[in-house]
Amino acid sequence: MLTQLRQDHANMARMLHVLQLKQKTLADGERPNFQLVREVVDYILDYQEGFTQPLEKVCTERLTELDPSSAEVTERLSQDYRALQVRLKRLSNDLDMILMDAVVPMDHFAEDLRAYLDSHRAYLRDERELLFPLIRENFNEEDLKALAAALPEGAQAQLERLQEAYPELYAELRDAPEPVT
Repeated sequence: MLTQLRQDHANMARMLHVLQLKQKTLADGERPNFQLVREVVDYILDYQEGFTQPLEKVCTERLTELDPSSAEVTERLSQDYRALQVRLKRLSNDLDMILMDAVVPMDHFAEDLRAYLDSHRAYLRDERELLFPLIRENFNEEDLKALAAALPEGAQAQLERLQEAYPELYAELRDAPEPVT
């Protein structure tokens, strides 16, 4: 189960890398492929709804039962996650406007994207350094099975679906360097 979580983190790091490349293009004053940015944002929104929310719910509830001192960490991660969602939804709305050729200040969009990327990377780091050790220390085999049952299929199935739904994005991900975690 932790191996799947680590693989999913690596895949999300690749997504963030693709967004970072597009953010750098924007920061350099050029226009990136906004449709590709849209695909990445849609994928992350879907992933958060289908994967991150169930993970957070199961882990928070069970860890609080097993180790009440974990409540501080899980609550902070929950707050950080909600803040990430707000940022990502704002970016999504701005992308809608950009794709409809509305006037959106690109310097503000580039800065919002950079801030989102920084926040998401910090969130992944905190999950890896704070949540995963709590899972490893507290969850028994039955807890891990319950966690696995609450989550959608793993990273490989997600990537296969991504390849079909977003071929251009999949090509960028395939060519992205392996993230350092």
